[in-house]
Amino acid sequence: MMLSMAGMIGTGKTVYTARLAEELGIRPFYELVEENPLLEKYYNDRVTWGFAIQIYLLNMRFAMIKEAGRCEGSITDRCIYEDELFTYVNMKDGIIRPEEFDVYVDLRDNIMEEIEGLPKKAPDLLIYLDGSLDYVLANIKKRGREFEQGQELVDYYTKLHEQYAIWFEAYDVGPKMVINAEDYDVHRDEDWAEVYELIQEELQERGLIDEDCKQA
Repeated sequence: MMLSMAGMIGTGKTVYTARLAEELGIRPFYELVEENPLLEKYYNDRVTWGFAIQIYLLNMRFAMIKEAGRCEGSITDRCIYEDELFTYVNMKDGIIRPEEFDVYVDLRDNIMEEIEGLPKKAPDLLIYLDGSLDYVLANIKKRGREFEQGQELVDYYTKLHEQYAIWFEAYDVGPKMVINAEDYDVHRDEDWAEVYELIQEELQERGLIDEDCKQA
């Protein structure tokens, strides 16, 4: 079983990944923010680093999905299929040139052809965390990464938020479910119990786990 989280920056994908991995006894895979040598550079100078960071992230996610797909059970805190929407928004914003976007798409398509030959091409279930723009912006501010702050980034986050709704609606490479992250505080055990029950029901319905939460 391979699961993937998806959703806008600040919706809580990392927390969900950790809690689901623990509950289901599967291996978590995280986007390593602190180890990313380009992330802060990108936020400080998006034009200079926009293309480079998208190639870096695409390569990182390719490596991640190769390893996750070979595990008996795994969950990733972001889906490789999300990456293009960030690149697209950067291109529409003039951060990435159209020619660079074309290079990115060609590389992405080649990678996806390689994924076809892996044990798992796509997650058995995509769990999408939804939330209002105000909720997302408040969470970004609350977690306090300095390079993510600033009024000039609000427009970028707004465009990403709009694009995510379009992306999730169009996602068709496997089963998906949506959770309104705004309705729950999964740091609280009571809220997590409600969310986990919803996810359990979805996994059981799709034959991915049995009633004892073991992989089917």
